[in-house]
Amino acid sequence: MDQRPNNLPNESAELGTKPDSAEETIRDQQPETRRVNKRGNSKAGNELTEWIKALAIAGILVFVIRWFLVSPFIVDGESMEPNFWNRERIIVNKILYDVREPKRGEIIVFHVPDQGRDFIKRVIGLPGETVKVEGDNVYINGKQIEETYLKEAYEKAHAAGELYNKDDGDRSNFPNSSYPDDVVPEGMVFVMGDNRSNSEDSRRIGYIPMDRIVGRADLIFWPIKDFSLVNH
Repeated sequence: MDQRPNNLPNESAELGTKPDSAEETIRDQQPETRRVNKRGNSKAGNELTEWIKALAIAGILVFVIRWFLVSPFIVDGESMEPNFWNRERIIVNKILYDVREPKRGEIIVFHVPDQGRDFIKRVIGLPGETVKVEGDNVYINGKQIEETYLKEAYEKAHAAGELYNKDDGDRSNFPNSSYPDDVVPEGMVFVMGDNRSNSEDSRRIGYIPMDRIVGRADLIFWPIKDFSLVNH
């Protein structure tokens, strides 16, 4: 009889001790959880900062490449057929001619201020050279040059008994009444379109100053089926 009252307080003490212990455990764990969350937030913040830096650097590189090294260009018209086609997209190397001058046979893009647009043509005559165009024959310093890039076009036209560069008087040959000087001046080039009968080039607009040249066409990137490096 005397022992029962003594047992109850002991049991109550044991039950009361367990909740106190659990509370202590919970209290002990809470600061650790906060420390883990702080470390997680710090890591996420660092990763975000690194991504922002990477994107900023990428944007700067794109800007530099786009405005100073290369530039996209759309071929407008048929003057460079059969080697370039209307609406093709090409990449123009803008820095090459800061290192050296253009070479014969290279495809260049240049400004035509009078028309407010850019042209794409092939370099034929270089500074100091004498140029003569008679039908399908092109002469540099009195010697006919071989134009391998038009070999098939010439053969097809000749097989049909025609000239590829169809006779259109002053508009097809050079020198002519509009441009009688056959010597390419210093600091300029003589250019022609590959589609000789349908090209507004040096035979009609004269020699092209070097400082108007945007750069050299180096890559066709669209349509994707025509993706290729440009042969010069």
